[in-house]
Amino acid sequence: HQSSLFHRGNLLFQEFRDMSIHRIGIIGLGTVGSRFVEQFNLHSSFDLVSAWDPSADACARNESAVKIASDANAVIANVDAVYIAVPPMFHKAYVEKCLSAKKGIFCEKPLGISVEDSKELVASVVESGLPAGVNFVFSAAPSAVGLQEAVKSGAIGDVIRGDLRLHFAEWPRAWHKLAQWLRKRDQGGWVREVVSHFLFLAARTLGPLKLTDAAVSYPDGPRGELCEREATAHFDCGEKKCAMVMIGSSEGVGPDIVEFVVRGTKSSMRIWNWYMLQSTVGSHWQDVLSTDRVKLGKDAYAAQLDQLALMLEGKPHTIATFEEALAVQELVEQILTPKNRPSL
Repeated sequence: HQSSLFHRGNLLFQEFRDMSIHRIGIIGLGTVGSRFVEQFNLHSSFDLVSAWDPSADACARNESAVKIASDANAVIANVDAVYIAVPPMFHKAYVEKCLSAKKGIFCEKPLGISVEDSKELVASVVESGLPAGVNFVFSAAPSAVGLQEAVKSGAIGDVIRGDLRLHFAEWPRAWHKLAQWLRKRDQGGWVREVVSHFLFLAARTLGPLKLTDAAVSYPDGPRGELCEREATAHFDCGEKKCAMVMIGSSEGVGPDIVEFVVRGTKSSMRIWNWYMLQSTVGSHWQDVLSTDRVKLGKDAYAAQLDQLALMLEGKPHTIATFEEALAVQELVEQILTPKNRPSL
């Protein structure tokens, strides 16, 4: 009888854990951090307890939507998990604070700038055993899930290649006005900010990536401060034994382009404008998902937080691991810095 009660108590505890609302805090209230204030407030699995940013202006802009803590330590102290949304140079310090406090971690990408520092950080995260992941939107976005399912099932036939094409008429983009560090090459640029998402997606879809060639140019020369204006890269993709090419640029009038195509022997599929999924068997593209871009964006954020809740509950999830984020960071820094590249 006692054993039965104990068993029932365990089941009740598990049920409570499964149904629990996760108390979360945010460190960093720039462009992305502010967006997640809204997303956490909308999601039924999360209670956004507090947030903080070193900028008083950033805190003031968000104080109507979230309680502003006195500092980062105050955020960490009163929650189950922390979303770290500061610029990448500061990720390591805040992740280490969360590890010391034994809190769950949801870190913005890229993981960092120094690959050596990130290797040390990943080792610490893995050793801790705490729930920890990195915010790559294609961890759960319906467009990414649909693409991966089509490749895995063989619906597109044998994979021939991947093509990643990007153009930004202005960088940083207008909605990045609170993140001007993205303009500088020390920790910004669209290769780190945007290409990283697609390298993560390509690795999950096509297998581990190996850089085979790369070239980068800058508007103020190789020793300047501004981020890249053009970048190209070639990769070998592991499991599918295919190649991938990335071509990107910024500046110049015209619509922005963000397109990732996986070409197969039966059909091809592309993710267009982040959340649109399209397929083709001939001369034109057909939509696979809704064409409502706003709805697709909301669905992607909701799916990401669904998976984050599963991660915090110790259940199977698709949130990017710190190890996956490190692999992406290594590729990004190889593209940007010739001395980091393997012997090509």
